[in-house]
Amino acid sequence: MKKINITEISMAVALSFVLTFVSFFHMPHGGSITLAMVPIIQISFKRGCKSGIFTGAIVAILKILSGTKIYHPLSIILDYILAYGSIGIAGLFQKLNSLKMFFGVLLSFFLRFIFHVISGATLFKNYIPINKNPWIYSCILNTSYLFPELIITLIVVFALNKIGKK
Repeated sequence: MKKINITEISMAVALSFVLTFVSFFHMPHGGSITLAMVPIIQISFKRGCKSGIFTGAIVAILKILSGTKIYHPLSIILDYILAYGSIGIAGLFQKLNSLKMFFGVLLSFFLRFIFHVISGATLFKNYIPINKNPWIYSCILNTSYLFPELIITLIVVFALNKIGKK
């Protein structure tokens, strides 16, 4: 990796990590609405998928090392490494036009959603109320915070892109 790439990734990791602690709303059963995905998406658009996935995975590792409560060992992989790393997939839509950016952010959040739903429905099914389908419950729970975060992230990413073009 070039020095400039490592520097940009380091800055994106630091900013994203700090933003994980600044939430608009925190769900009682896990999940929060933050701007933490914005730096990962921005580095993905600028440097591509590989750099984006790497950035997301490093942010996830830092989250784990910072004392985040881990309730199941496989949650480390599903809820952190894969979920945060999947945000880097936005880099597939590296050409910065509005439609491609929109689909890049949408795809990355969809993949993150999938990893969280799998985790919720399989690893945390014992915490789901009796007579509730774990897959539906996990979908509803994860949508309740990921959808607002998606909307906020799209607004910020598009605003930053507009500012960057000036």
